[in-house]
Amino acid sequence: MIPGLIALAFAAAFAGAAIYVNWVEQPARMALDDKALLSEWAPSDSRGVALLAAFALASAVAGFIAYFETDDIRWVFGALIVISTWPYAFFVMAPLNNQILSLKGGDVSAARALVRQWGLIESGFAGIGVAAVAMFLWAL
Repeated sequence: MIPGLIALAFAAAFAGAAIYVNWVEQPARMALDDKALLSEWAPSDSRGVALLAAFALASAVAGFIAYFETDDIRWVFGALIVISTWPYAFFVMAPLNNQILSLKGGDVSAARALVRQWGLIESGFAGIGVAAVAMFLWAL
């Protein structure tokens, strides 16, 4: 049962961090001027990606361990849901992240529209995290 609780805890941490980004960090970032917005976004994004990736991996591994202990397939579904953030990040988020990171000099004014779009797409992480938490809660 401990691995299941660990899977739930890391999935909840993932969901909480993703919700924080959407409700707190993104609105604060959008209140900055264009140059400050872009200079704040890059380090914040790289740290956020590392944190969310670690939470998702830890949750998925614990979910699979919980499955092997209990033979309850709901743990596998929860683990697959939370680890689906990795392909989401690679195929959906990374192209936009790279586009924002490539902005230099006079293109800084384009940052606001791209970062606004990034915030909308980033909300997918919150949805995936909440779905994983719901599945793990159901498995408990």
